[in-house]
Amino acid sequence: MEKQDIFSEHGMDRIAVLIPCYNEAKTIEKVVSDFRRELPEATIYVYDNNSSDGTAEIAEKAGAVVRHEYQQGKGNVIRRMFREIDAECYLMVDGDDTYPADHARQLVQPVLEKNVDMVVGDRLSSTYFTENKRPFHNFGNSIVRFFINRFFHSDIKDIMTGYRAFGFHFVKTFPVLSKGFEIETEMSIHAIDKNMSTENVVINYRDRVEGSESKLNTYSDGAKVLCTIARLYKNYKPMRFFGLIAALLFIISIIFFIPVLAQYFRSGTVDRFPTLIVCGFTAIAGIQSLFAGMILGCIVQKNRQDFEIFLQRSDERLKELKKENKD
Repeated sequence: MEKQDIFSEHGMDRIAVLIPCYNEAKTIEKVVSDFRRELPEATIYVYDNNSSDGTAEIAEKAGAVVRHEYQQGKGNVIRRMFREIDAECYLMVDGDDTYPADHARQLVQPVLEKNVDMVVGDRLSSTYFTENKRPFHNFGNSIVRFFINRFFHSDIKDIMTGYRAFGFHFVKTFPVLSKGFEIETEMSIHAIDKNMSTENVVINYRDRVEGSESKLNTYSDGAKVLCTIARLYKNYKPMRFFGLIAALLFIISIIFFIPVLAQYFRSGTVDRFPTLIVCGFTAIAGIQSLFAGMILGCIVQKNRQDFEIFLQRSDERLKELKKENKD
């Protein structure tokens, strides 16, 4: 009962600013104040993720609605946010003061005025490469952008930015599976795959203030992001993924089979039976991979059809919430 009272305190927000935080005491007050100034009509939500430096208390004093997520990881925090908050427009931003609040209005306007599903704050087209002092992060962002746009035929300028605006339908239909910093990659691919409308807004980026430490590990989190891309490519494009594996297996099988076949034409005998057997099993594995891709492709197509129906239900839910707000 107490939980329901917490949720009904604000009803449905016009704009909800979502700030996931873990030990951001040095910057959170400024972030909350800046967004309250730029979006005075918005409700500022700070979700504290087991901070030990007083982040939650500082955010509350600054005027934010503070809630908690006790499962560690940015993905877990965003899952909680998306489940608990109802709004026409959601603006997600990090609590480290690297994203200027003066771009906030530019990000939320396409959602509110044109029903855009996701607006991406594009750091990479402005100051990111000069402001960011971690060269491997720069390289990693470029690699991830290349792979996503190449594999999924998209034009999202900044795949891993933490500054985004979303519509109600995106938030309520997005299945959060990642626990950590791979969440931004997952969001981008979900929008592309589900044919949701996206826009890029060029934003300025500034490096962290002195004494503020990044929670992102360049190597381990970078490896997780690349694994996430491979996993999502398999899940969203199974025919292409398993088709590539099938083609590779067929090529290997043919390469090793050609000398055996040439020897048979020359002498009428097959001396390398082990090679012939391996070629046969490799070709069978290729056929299995091809059929696996075909079957999974049909399942993915059915899931897309079901998603469109779920999207209609989400639209009905949005209309109900708007009506309740008016009443």
